[in-house]
Amino acid sequence: MPRAWHLKSRPQGLPTADNFELKTIELPPLEDGMVRVANRWLSVDPYMRGRMNDVKSYVPPFAIDAPMEGGAVGEVVESKAAGLQPGDRVVHMAGWRDEAVLPASAATKLPDLGVEPQAFLGNLGLTGGTAYFGLLDAASAKAGDIVFVSAAAGAVGSAVVQIAKASGMTVIGSARGPAKCDFVRSLGADAVVDYTAGSIVKSLAAAAPDGIDVYFDNVGGDHLDAALALARRNARFAICGMIDAYNSGQPTALRYIMRIIAMRIRLQGFIYTDYLPRMGDFYRDMGGWIASGQVKSRETVVEGLERMPEAFLGLFEGANIGKMLVKL
Repeated sequence: MPRAWHLKSRPQGLPTADNFELKTIELPPLEDGMVRVANRWLSVDPYMRGRMNDVKSYVPPFAIDAPMEGGAVGEVVESKAAGLQPGDRVVHMAGWRDEAVLPASAATKLPDLGVEPQAFLGNLGLTGGTAYFGLLDAASAKAGDIVFVSAAAGAVGSAVVQIAKASGMTVIGSARGPAKCDFVRSLGADAVVDYTAGSIVKSLAAAAPDGIDVYFDNVGGDHLDAALALARRNARFAICGMIDAYNSGQPTALRYIMRIIAMRIRLQGFIYTDYLPRMGDFYRDMGGWIASGQVKSRETVVEGLERMPEAFLGLFEGANIGKMLVKL
């Protein structure tokens, strides 16, 4: 029988295993225009924490005692839809489960770009698209800019580092501990700040004595403060995520917020889905960078549907380098 993870209760603070329950599910009958998909790869992403709260946001919250959702790559095993045949590999949002029946319109056949299928959950999917559009559009980053990237060893951050370098920028990344800092350097970062080693403001000032032009924010908190403190005139900030506050719910300190005025800083929030009409540009550029070796993938893989919550919770403990995936 197919199984899916359900949200058993809404977490208070950091989620625990008790907030999740793995249950068998009944799949709907396959009707015209629908496909049945066996999932092979599941994505876990920090934004999913926000969907566990019963609050109005850009995406509806997970319902209690209902299957959860997320990015997934699977294989079509049965089809009643034109354009999709058994054996086709597709990306869709019916994750957190091993099998799904869904409208063909909700599944996208993977383009043949000569990469492993899970790449469409990483650098060729939401992760890479978020990095690409956030850096180049929301932050208007350009060649010659000095870019600061928080959580640079994570899925989105590591993509930002590589896109920025491929586009002729100077890149400073932040990461946790020596191993992750070494990884960020291996991606081509010009300097790396170990945020566990002391004041982020002082470390960033040492790495960027002339200040920064662009900040790609995945963290919030002290990282955002440091970026505000070191921002040059007309700096642009792409506000992608604030994982520091996802579980605490506490606002960012913003100790240097007054510098927004003096430095004419632009802060731009954005959502990946804002850019879906421009995915052709993304596939063209990212596909080229991957083919040339300018952008590489690193994955942290957890095996088995049973370990899905473990993989998700690992995001908040720094358990991943690069993209966190669950392999079925």
